[in-house]
Amino acid sequence: MLDIKFIRENVDLVKENIKKKFKNELLEMVDDIIEKDEEYRIFLQQAEKLRYERNEVSQQISELKKKGKDATELMMQAKNIPEQIFQIEKKSLLLKTDILDIQKRIPNIIHSSVPIGKDASDNVEIKKIGKPIVPKYEIFNHAELAERLGGADFETARETSGKGFYFLKGDLARLSVAMNAFARDYMIKQGFEYMEPPFMIRRKVVEGVMSFAERDAMMYKIEGEDLYLIGTSEHPLIGLFMDKTLNKKDLPFKITGFSTCFRKEVGAHGLEERGFYRVHQFNKQEMIIICEPEDSYKWYDKMLKYTIDVFKALNVPIRIFESCSGDLADLKAKGCDVEAWSPRQKKYYEVGSLTNMEEAQARRLNIKISGKDGKYYAHTLNNTVVATPRALIAVMENNQNKDGSINIPKVLQPYMGGLKKISKK
Repeated sequence: MLDIKFIRENVDLVKENIKKKFKNELLEMVDDIIEKDEEYRIFLQQAEKLRYERNEVSQQISELKKKGKDATELMMQAKNIPEQIFQIEKKSLLLKTDILDIQKRIPNIIHSSVPIGKDASDNVEIKKIGKPIVPKYEIFNHAELAERLGGADFETARETSGKGFYFLKGDLARLSVAMNAFARDYMIKQGFEYMEPPFMIRRKVVEGVMSFAERDAMMYKIEGEDLYLIGTSEHPLIGLFMDKTLNKKDLPFKITGFSTCFRKEVGAHGLEERGFYRVHQFNKQEMIIICEPEDSYKWYDKMLKYTIDVFKALNVPIRIFESCSGDLADLKAKGCDVEAWSPRQKKYYEVGSLTNMEEAQARRLNIKISGKDGKYYAHTLNNTVVATPRALIAVMENNQNKDGSINIPKVLQPYMGGLKKISKK
């Protein structure tokens, strides 16, 4: 969320940023908020003037009474002032609410390094890590292979829960848990604090961490309560710092969180297909950073390296795709997707994403830093370590043998009691 003072003083920049995101329909919002802001400030001046007048009249009444003179006229005047102030404050409060709503809808200023493009088709490949290999033998579809190995049940899940759910069983379930455990321990070694957050958050937190469009497309609302199921542990972990002023010497805060994630996937393709690729519920190991503004892009690079290291250890080739301006959600200043190689499909697919929100989330949630020059907003970043359904597919395909058995990456074997391979029961 942009500061209203920043919008007021940088109208052309804000409009140009909207154009770069190919959202020209939002341009009129800038003119609207400028007009409302001007009216709001006039109301504030009027209210302040009336308060001053009230104090002056009260003093005059007091002086007249001391002298034994008639103060009836001034008392009538003073009696009307509070009502005038009340009406002005009522109008200004409504205006302030409108201004805040528009502020939340105006996109964050994108970083100067972000490539300009209309949608995901204009995203830019940064680099590839690992050699993408297509074996001479057939790579089985992950859903079919999971069933063949006795590791999944999709049909019963449809009956118990509907489309987009699954039962994970046996060694495949153990492999999923092992991946998250390895990711957790790796992040702890990097100095991150491990947390397991609440799986539900209040609306105030939801609106602080994401745009309205993202909320409506992703979040499940708990009927009759001010609660939403989380779409990622990033949401409650950032919310952990809501309305807090952080001491400069304590920064950065480095947290890695594990949670089950819940997503509507409204309008998403693939829910009709069996498998783990697009589901309503999955497990994920996440990392977040709360830091000084000048350090956020150093952490952006470090966080990307952490994800690269994890997928290297899992024997999964990946590539990094930078999000163009039109593909960035409105709160994001810069972001990229991590894509894993699929030898079966002979292409890469998304397994995680890294984002620098700069101060957008911190401003919405009132997360400040106390420094020697006063208080200012922190920067927040988030990144997927592993999201096990999609990462599980990548491990199954890239470590698959001709007979359909799966070699367990060495880093995961200690988490599976030394088991080296998953074979058909």
